[in-house]
Amino acid sequence: MAMRWAVLVGGAGTNLKALLDTGFPVALVVSHRRTAGALGIAAQYGVPAVVLTAQEVGGDRDAYDRRLLDVLESQGIEAVALAGFLRWLTPALVDRYRGRLVNLHPSLLPAFTGLHAIERAYEAGVLWTGVSVHFVDEGQDSGPLIAQVPVPRYPTDTVDDLAMRVHQVEHSLYPRVIWALDQGFIEWHPTRGVLWQEEVKTWIHGL
Repeated sequence: MAMRWAVLVGGAGTNLKALLDTGFPVALVVSHRRTAGALGIAAQYGVPAVVLTAQEVGGDRDAYDRRLLDVLESQGIEAVALAGFLRWLTPALVDRYRGRLVNLHPSLLPAFTGLHAIERAYEAGVLWTGVSVHFVDEGQDSGPLIAQVPVPRYPTDTVDDLAMRVHQVEHSLYPRVIWALDQGFIEWHPTRGVLWQEEVKTWIHGL
């Protein structure tokens, strides 16, 4: 069932690198920032990359996402993974890729949605935070959950210690979920929700 995947980025690209290190065939990288480290990783691995900044595209969110959709469709993209792409997608783009559009978030959703989730979890003094992978809907980090892995916060942790532990889980979990989606082991159904083939559950969560 292999699909053509795009990864939308905006940061250092560590999750993109983790995915590429597994040998997963990413067809396209799109960044909303020209200075994103992820662009260098795409170049290193020979993955085509496109930069779409809001300033260069002009207009509003709808105009940006129309341009983004044009790029994705021109490359035959069938599924999309967000990895540090800090733009809120419009309903039109979400609808186009619904059930094939996923996001990684560094908390146990629905806790700590939005930006700076690790720092806010640390400041709140929680004993556990974690990593969530979910299908994207029109809300903020609110789509149907696919997988979650808890991460402990130890009494001696600095925020950097906690962030490192969260990122380690991200780098293992996200490639596994993307692979399972690509192979049809996980699906989204409009009335039945997230559907799993049981044999991959233990493998995905066994980090």
